[in-house]
Amino acid sequence: MTVRVLPASGRVAVPWKNGGGVTREIVVRPEGADMGDFEWRVSLADVGCDGPFSAFADVDRILTMVEGEGMDLTVGGEHRRVDTRFVPQRFPGDLPTGCRLLGGPVVNLNVMWHRGAAPAPTVTVTVPQRSLALPAGPAVLIVALDGTVEAAGVTLGRHDAVLLTDEEATLHATGHTAVIRLTPNG
Repeated sequence: MTVRVLPASGRVAVPWKNGGGVTREIVVRPEGADMGDFEWRVSLADVGCDGPFSAFADVDRILTMVEGEGMDLTVGGEHRRVDTRFVPQRFPGDLPTGCRLLGGPVVNLNVMWHRGAAPAPTVTVTVPQRSLALPAGPAVLIVALDGTVEAAGVTLGRHDAVLLTDEEATLHATGHTAVIRLTPNG
């Protein structure tokens, strides 16, 4: 059982694979993996202008807008409007994806995983002022999206995270909180 605190203040802004924005990695498995060899990866991305998203071969993603007015996405030629915060959106990461911002910059929580390298994660966003019992799982990542969160004896501020491995916990949140269940292969 482990509790690994991942503070927002320790993250470095890295240019997107295609140079169109920046991302701040929260956690990746295996640890130290780059953009081509991760099983799964969770990050916060700043989208400051219209343009394409980076393509990732054999990768699926779940995008959750956490700040901003929204985006019009075109994923593999299909239109998808993302204008409600805290609603996870799943789509293939290897299809051409274009973005048009609806009213200025946005921040997205991105969960990506290689098909076949890891089972698909789940992303749930809790509503403020709720408590939630989290059963022990191989890996559960908690990310404070706004407000504060208390879990496993740790208090998280905005964009801080904690990775629980085989750890049971109760989550108490004053704001929206992402609960991401990640299951490593093998």
